[in-house]
Amino acid sequence: MSKRCPHCPGGFGLKYPLFHDEYFWIVCDVHPLTEGHILVIPKGHVPCMAALDNNAFVRFRGLYGNVSNFLNRAYGRTAVFEHGIAGQSVFHAHTHFLPFGGSINEIIPEKLAKRISDLDELKTEFNKEHEYLYVAIGDNKYLVDTRIAYPRLFREVFAESLGVKERGNWKRTER
Repeated sequence: MSKRCPHCPGGFGLKYPLFHDEYFWIVCDVHPLTEGHILVIPKGHVPCMAALDNNAFVRFRGLYGNVSNFLNRAYGRTAVFEHGIAGQSVFHAHTHFLPFGGSINEIIPEKLAKRISDLDELKTEFNKEHEYLYVAIGDNKYLVDTRIAYPRLFREVFAESLGVKERGNWKRTER
Protein backbone atom coordinates (compact mmCIF):
# COMPACT_ATOMS: atom_id res chain seq x y z
CA MET A 1 0.00 0.00 0.00
CA SER A 2 1.30 3.42 -0.90
CA LYS A 3 0.11 6.80 0.32
CA ARG A 4 0.79 8.18 -3.16
CA CYS A 5 -1.01 5.43 -5.09
CA PRO A 6 -4.33 6.61 -6.57
CA HIS A 7 -5.80 3.12 -6.13
CA CYS A 8 -4.81 2.51 -2.50
CA PRO A 9 -7.05 3.64 0.42
CA GLY A 10 -7.30 7.43 0.42
CA GLY A 11 -6.26 7.67 -3.23
CA PHE A 12 -8.20 9.86 -5.66
CA GLY A 13 -8.92 6.86 -7.91
CA LEU A 14 -11.40 5.54 -5.36
CA LYS A 15 -13.41 8.77 -5.31
CA TYR A 16 -16.59 7.38 -6.94
CA PRO A 17 -17.21 3.92 -5.43
CA LEU A 18 -19.93 1.64 -6.75
CA PHE A 19 -19.17 -1.59 -4.90
CA HIS A 20 -16.54 -3.31 -2.82
CA ASP A 21 -15.93 -6.73 -1.31
CA GLU A 22 -13.08 -8.51 0.40
CA TYR A 23 -10.83 -8.32 -2.68
CA PHE A 24 -11.92 -5.46 -4.95
CA TRP A 25 -13.32 -2.00 -5.40
CA ILE A 26 -15.49 -1.20 -8.40
CA VAL A 27 -15.48 2.53 -9.11
CA CYS A 28 -16.47 5.02 -11.77
CA ASP A 29 -13.29 6.18 -13.47
CA VAL A 30 -12.30 9.61 -12.13
CA HIS A 31 -11.14 10.50 -15.66
CA PRO A 32 -13.75 8.73 -17.82
CA LEU A 33 -13.25 8.30 -21.52
CA THR A 34 -17.03 8.04 -21.90
CA GLU A 35 -20.15 7.69 -19.80
CA GLY A 36 -20.15 4.26 -18.14
CA HIS A 37 -16.34 3.99 -17.79
CA ILE A 38 -15.77 1.71 -14.79
CA LEU A 39 -12.62 0.35 -13.11
CA VAL A 40 -12.19 -2.88 -11.19
CA ILE A 41 -9.32 -2.40 -8.72
CA PRO A 42 -7.88 -5.02 -6.37
CA LYS A 43 -7.58 -3.97 -2.73
CA GLY A 44 -4.16 -5.60 -2.60
CA HIS A 45 -1.39 -3.50 -4.12
CA VAL A 46 -0.44 -5.83 -6.99
CA PRO A 47 1.06 -4.78 -10.34
CA CYS A 48 -1.49 -6.55 -12.55
CA MET A 49 -4.51 -8.82 -12.33
CA ALA A 50 -2.49 -11.89 -13.29
CA ALA A 51 -0.37 -11.36 -10.15
CA LEU A 52 -3.42 -11.89 -7.91
CA ASP A 53 -3.54 -15.00 -5.76
CA ASN A 54 -5.89 -17.73 -6.98
CA ASN A 55 -8.83 -16.79 -4.71
CA ALA A 56 -8.71 -13.14 -5.76
CA PHE A 57 -8.31 -14.08 -9.43
CA VAL A 58 -11.39 -16.32 -9.28
CA ARG A 59 -13.31 -13.40 -7.78
CA PHE A 60 -11.92 -11.10 -10.51
CA ARG A 61 -13.28 -13.43 -13.22
CA GLY A 62 -16.71 -13.25 -11.63
CA LEU A 63 -16.66 -9.47 -11.32
CA TYR A 64 -15.37 -9.20 -14.89
CA GLY A 65 -18.46 -11.03 -16.11
CA ASN A 66 -20.81 -9.01 -13.90
CA VAL A 67 -19.43 -5.61 -14.94
CA SER A 68 -19.35 -6.59 -18.63
CA ASN A 69 -22.94 -7.85 -18.48
CA PHE A 70 -24.09 -4.68 -16.74
CA LEU A 71 -22.46 -2.43 -19.34
CA ASN A 72 -23.71 -4.60 -22.20
CA ARG A 73 -27.29 -4.26 -20.94
CA ALA A 74 -26.94 -0.52 -20.35
CA TYR A 75 -24.94 0.46 -23.46
CA GLY A 76 -24.94 -2.42 -25.93
CA ARG A 77 -21.32 -3.50 -26.14
CA THR A 78 -18.27 -3.35 -23.89
CA ALA A 79 -14.52 -3.04 -24.27
CA VAL A 80 -12.09 -4.00 -21.54
CA PHE A 81 -8.40 -3.29 -21.18
CA GLU A 82 -5.52 -3.73 -18.77
CA HIS A 83 -1.90 -2.86 -19.30
CA GLY A 84 -0.62 -5.85 -17.31
CA ILE A 85 2.61 -4.01 -16.39
CA ALA A 86 3.49 -3.17 -20.01
CA GLY A 87 2.75 0.53 -20.54
CA GLN A 88 1.36 1.23 -17.08
CA SER A 89 1.16 4.77 -15.77
CA VAL A 90 -0.34 3.68 -12.40
CA PHE A 91 1.50 0.75 -10.82
CA HIS A 92 -1.50 -0.74 -9.01
CA ALA A 93 -3.55 -3.17 -11.08
CA HIS A 94 -6.81 -1.87 -12.49
CA THR A 95 -8.97 -3.04 -15.36
CA HIS A 96 -10.99 -0.60 -17.47
CA PHE A 97 -14.52 -1.41 -18.68
CA LEU A 98 -16.29 0.99 -21.03
CA PRO A 99 -19.07 1.11 -23.57
CA PHE A 100 -17.56 0.66 -27.03
CA GLY A 101 -19.17 -0.45 -30.28
CA GLY A 102 -16.06 -0.44 -32.48
CA SER A 103 -13.74 -3.17 -33.67
CA ILE A 104 -10.31 -4.37 -32.57
CA ASN A 105 -8.80 -2.73 -35.66
CA GLU A 106 -9.90 0.68 -34.36
CA ILE A 107 -7.77 0.06 -31.28
CA ILE A 108 -4.88 -2.09 -32.41
CA PRO A 109 -4.04 -3.77 -35.72
CA GLU A 110 -5.42 -7.28 -35.35
CA LYS A 111 -2.10 -8.72 -36.57
CA LEU A 112 -0.56 -7.48 -33.28
CA ALA A 113 -3.25 -9.21 -31.23
CA LYS A 114 -3.52 -12.90 -30.40
CA ARG A 115 -7.04 -14.07 -29.57
CA ILE A 116 -7.34 -15.92 -26.28
CA SER A 117 -10.24 -17.99 -25.00
CA ASP A 118 -10.35 -16.98 -21.33
CA LEU A 119 -8.83 -14.81 -18.62
CA ASP A 120 -6.72 -17.66 -17.25
CA GLU A 121 -4.43 -17.08 -20.23
CA LEU A 122 -3.41 -13.77 -18.60
CA LYS A 123 -1.80 -15.73 -15.77
CA THR A 124 -0.06 -18.04 -18.25
CA GLU A 125 1.30 -15.07 -20.20
CA PHE A 126 2.37 -13.22 -17.04
CA ASN A 127 4.15 -16.29 -15.64
CA LYS A 128 6.00 -16.71 -18.95
CA GLU A 129 6.74 -13.08 -19.95
CA HIS A 130 6.25 -11.12 -16.68
CA GLU A 131 4.05 -8.62 -18.54
CA TYR A 132 1.15 -8.46 -20.96
CA LEU A 133 -1.25 -6.11 -22.72
CA TYR A 134 -4.87 -7.20 -22.63
CA VAL A 135 -7.86 -5.89 -24.53
CA ALA A 136 -11.32 -7.26 -25.21
CA ILE A 137 -13.93 -5.98 -27.62
CA GLY A 138 -17.28 -7.60 -26.98
CA ASP A 139 -16.69 -11.32 -26.41
CA ASN A 140 -13.31 -11.34 -28.19
CA LYS A 141 -10.31 -11.31 -25.84
CA TYR A 142 -6.77 -10.54 -26.99
CA LEU A 143 -3.20 -10.45 -25.78
CA VAL A 144 -1.40 -7.68 -27.61
CA ASP A 145 2.28 -7.57 -28.58
CA THR A 146 3.97 -5.77 -25.66
CA ARG A 147 6.63 -4.28 -27.93
CA ILE A 148 4.15 -1.56 -28.84
CA ALA A 149 3.45 -0.64 -25.20
CA TYR A 150 3.85 2.89 -23.91
CA PRO A 151 2.22 4.65 -20.95
CA ARG A 152 -1.52 5.08 -21.49
CA LEU A 153 -1.51 3.19 -24.82
CA PHE A 154 -5.06 1.86 -24.55
CA ARG A 155 -6.47 5.01 -22.93
CA GLU A 156 -5.11 7.08 -25.79
CA VAL A 157 -6.26 4.84 -28.62
CA PHE A 158 -9.73 4.36 -27.11
CA ALA A 159 -9.99 8.13 -26.52
CA GLU A 160 -9.11 8.81 -30.15
CA SER A 161 -11.55 6.18 -31.41
CA LEU A 162 -14.31 7.64 -29.21
CA GLY A 163 -13.59 11.17 -30.50
CA VAL A 164 -12.31 12.45 -27.14
CA LYS A 165 -8.57 12.51 -27.78
CA GLU A 166 -8.09 15.14 -25.04
CA ARG A 167 -9.17 12.55 -22.42
CA GLY A 168 -6.45 10.07 -23.36
CA ASN A 169 -3.90 11.45 -20.93
CA TRP A 170 -5.59 11.26 -17.52
CA LYS A 171 -2.76 13.30 -15.97
CA ARG A 172 -3.89 16.35 -17.96
CA THR A 173 -7.58 16.12 -17.11
CA GLU A 174 -9.31 17.70 -14.12
CA ARG A 175 -10.24 15.58 -11.13
